[in-house]
Amino acid sequence: MDFREEIMSSSELLQAHAHLWSYSVTYLKSMALKCAIELGIPDIIHKHGQPITLSKLVPAVHIHPSKTHCLYRIMRILVHSGFFSTRKLDVIPQQQQDQEVEEEAYSLTHASRLLLSDGPAFMKMKTFFLFHLLPQAMAPWHSMSTWLQSSNVSAFEMTDGTGRTFWDCLADEPDLNNVFNEAMANDSQLIAKVALMEHKKVFEGLRSLVDVGGGTGTMAKAVASAFPHIKCTVFDLPHVVSNLEGTDNLNFVGGSVFSDAMPPADAILLKLFLHDWDDEKSLTILKRCKEAVQGNDKGGKVIVIDIIIDQKNMEKEPSEIQLCNDILMMAVAGRERTLVEWEKLFLAAGFTEYNVTPIVGSARSLIETNRCIPVWILLSIRLKLRRFFGIRVRVPEEQKEQLVTVEIPSVASRSSIFVLGKDFDLVKESETNALLRD
Repeated sequence: MDFREEIMSSSELLQAHAHLWSYSVTYLKSMALKCAIELGIPDIIHKHGQPITLSKLVPAVHIHPSKTHCLYRIMRILVHSGFFSTRKLDVIPQQQQDQEVEEEAYSLTHASRLLLSDGPAFMKMKTFFLFHLLPQAMAPWHSMSTWLQSSNVSAFEMTDGTGRTFWDCLADEPDLNNVFNEAMANDSQLIAKVALMEHKKVFEGLRSLVDVGGGTGTMAKAVASAFPHIKCTVFDLPHVVSNLEGTDNLNFVGGSVFSDAMPPADAILLKLFLHDWDDEKSLTILKRCKEAVQGNDKGGKVIVIDIIIDQKNMEKEPSEIQLCNDILMMAVAGRERTLVEWEKLFLAAGFTEYNVTPIVGSARSLIETNRCIPVWILLSIRLKLRRFFGIRVRVPEEQKEQLVTVEIPSVASRSSIFVLGKDFDLVKESETNALLRD
């Protein structure tokens, strides 16, 4: 007898089959929503001003009458998925019969309102959704196993077949670049709205801010508008910012974060930027950020808006988004990180203090570094969380020995104090990359 027959009851076997079957067709929910967006259904329902029946929706979307039942089935799964809702309208007379029947009508939900073409900028997410379903964006996932067995750095590079990175492709293809920038602007408009409403204190007291990888400047524009005294700069690749116009307190600078000097500022903003890169490149970026803010008399800070994978609460709804986005980052050789992995990066880059604030209702968190130390004080990151240690920091001869207090949010506690002492060794700057592998 096959061992599988011994350990699985009929019920368990059917449940396992249903689970597998579900995963084989789940992509169709995304495609059904893509179809509805392309037909303009959210806009049609919105402009109709009231719930719309299928009989009125069919001619409005210009589909062939023979496909009416198909549209009904597409709407049915989108209702089930929470993108539309239905209600029964008043009874209407049935032709050639003496009875009356109810007709179902469709309304928008909170989710489908984000797909409207007009309305507040922070509620426009249509391009953000559609970008992820472009052929160029989906191609790498048909060859994941091949990529894992190859030496290609990213899944995109392998499927593109030209040796280009994803970022090279955007530079070469203006149409794709425009769609990508609009998709990122969609997301930035929403996050900017929430950040400036719920986390405004993070930006208070700043005189200048640089948004690294800020695209067309959506996030920076929101900050500049909310804080007219802050001089905002968007620092992104030349092909992204070349034709953009600034304002009195907003300007655009073209350059590479790896090869060009980053404009100095009181604060550097990294929104969904570090997850595009592996640990080695992310460390380089953070060190460059530290150099850019060290001229500030208060020490400067870096503001990171990114995903933190919470491995202790994987049942929460945002967790699936976080884990899927981690797979998505394989396309560009990037990754999402746990809190411990973020801690390693920050300490290896020389940042000694930071706070983590989850963005409620989002899969992302806001990380604010508050202080950075000189490059020669790079601390060992072999930390045992929730315990206190002390370290005597060795500094150049012209400096006295001193103790450094580090405030680090642990996995279990939002804010734990660590006094790093003599039991830990200092690490030379050339050795910091090795820390990330520990």
